[in-house]
Amino acid sequence: MIGPVDAAGFQEHALAADAALVDFWAKWCKPCEAIEPHLEAVASAHGIPLVKVDIDTQPGIASRYGVLSLPTVVLLVGGEPRETVYGAQPRARYEQAVAAHVTAN
Repeated sequence: MIGPVDAAGFQEHALAADAALVDFWAKWCKPCEAIEPHLEAVASAHGIPLVKVDIDTQPGIASRYGVLSLPTVVLLVGGEPRETVYGAQPRARYEQAVAAHVTAN
């Protein structure tokens, strides 16, 4: 897991990566805490970074990706959004989103 990141960290770890799973979260968001182990496992299984963006400190990044509710998880491939998952979901939903675009290790 990388983060929480600022704009420079987002550029380095999410946009410049071949693929990255971006977790938009906030300290006060309990569902965000609940899904963290799922996201870590899925990112690890696919060999991609899990990049955490705190929407309270980085509202510009969140706005750029249309984040209106938490948790919101965005899969970036080549710096472009390929899949977005809204709300707390089972691990299988995150796995499905990533597997559609990234081969597992």
